[in-house]
Amino acid sequence: MFGIVRPCTHRLTDGLKTEWMAHLCGLCLALRADHGQFARVATNYDGLIISVLTEAQAERDPAARRTAGPCPLRAMRTAPVARGEGARLAAAVSLVLASAKVRDHVADRDGLLARRPMAAAARRVARGWDRAGARAGRELGFDTAVLVDAVDRQTGIEALAGPGTPLLAITEPTETATAAAFAHTAVLAGRPSNAEPLAEAGRLFGRLAHLLDAVEDREADAASGAWNPLTATGTSLPEARRLADDALHGIRLALRDAEFADDKLLHVLLAHELRRSVDRAFGTATCSHQGHGAPNPYGQPNPYGAPNPYGGQPGGPYQPGPHQGGPYQGGPHQGGGQGPYGGGYPGGPGGGMPPGFGGGPGGGEPSRPKPPRGFLAGCAAFTWLFCTCQICCAKEYEGPWSRKKREGCCRDCDCNVGSCDCCCPCDGC
Repeated sequence: MFGIVRPCTHRLTDGLKTEWMAHLCGLCLALRADHGQFARVATNYDGLIISVLTEAQAERDPAARRTAGPCPLRAMRTAPVARGEGARLAAAVSLVLASAKVRDHVADRDGLLARRPMAAAARRVARGWDRAGARAGRELGFDTAVLVDAVDRQTGIEALAGPGTPLLAITEPTETATAAAFAHTAVLAGRPSNAEPLAEAGRLFGRLAHLLDAVEDREADAASGAWNPLTATGTSLPEARRLADDALHGIRLALRDAEFADDKLLHVLLAHELRRSVDRAFGTATCSHQGHGAPNPYGQPNPYGAPNPYGGQPGGPYQPGPHQGGPYQGGPHQGGGQGPYGGGYPGGPGGGMPPGFGGGPGGGEPSRPKPPRGFLAGCAAFTWLFCTCQICCAKEYEGPWSRKKREGCCRDCDCNVGSCDCCCPCDGC
């Protein structure tokens, strides 16, 4: 599994946990039904948000669920799973983007893909996924060419990037692709008025996905000599954090402008869990089962004395406001640039962050991360994790491709269930 929104299921109520698993399993089964068994390796946590978005806008239909048979990832239990156009769109988008990931691994000559026969086989798989995703997209009225074009433009943009290049110029293709996918959910749900705010939410979500991937891979890329947007453009981690915070705020504002039939799960994923994803990437996660003392990517302790940078500590980077130190009260991030929802555009103005911002109290020199696996080696590792139920039940396991530490989606932990620590007013939390 890959993706930036990876909720600990023990933070979800029983009903929302069931819904989340229904969309995750629905994406996996839609990939199998439309594109074959092997396509299920493209299942990812972020792709299911497309399915969640579609369902959140539509009136609940009993036909939107079916009972799936036993699965190792569910400890051989049956379960209700999502089906319909939302799951199929999520599958098509996931497949096309997975195809782009394969081509990226081939271009970087990762692992076994450095050998010509393996690279040729991987290209063949990627071309098949492109065609399958395009076919499914056409059936749903969605042109996947916008995704393929974004991926193709990404390579050229990265080749021209250097010190001083705006970081948002590099994230633009990802933003464009996710904006198109988010906006099309409004078409499928029969709410065309939602297309514009959801396109903005998708644009900012794509920005976050690109930023967090760059932050998490920075050390590994430096060790292997791989290209990284932060290193290439000379962007500091505090500046990357500022852009991430602005994107978070913009997503919340954009979602408020859209109309939903039932957005409980969507709110949890894009208001709560997305912020936790940012905290995790920047070393400020506070989920109780993760412990403290994790390496700080800024290389120094948190100067504000709390693992959560939004804890409202005196002298923190954002002055306390009406919501007890919320990060968007009366600072240069209010608006953040030219975007209508405060997300900012390339070159837009925005306040800076103090040097050394962030980090948990552990400090110390981070250990050198393991290099990521190549595509085929990652597929083999995923198969092993899948068949041994580690993805579902392990307390901690190594990601099949990234080799980063992951959490089993059904393992035990002592998270605060039902707590609402969103820094914006949360109705119905």
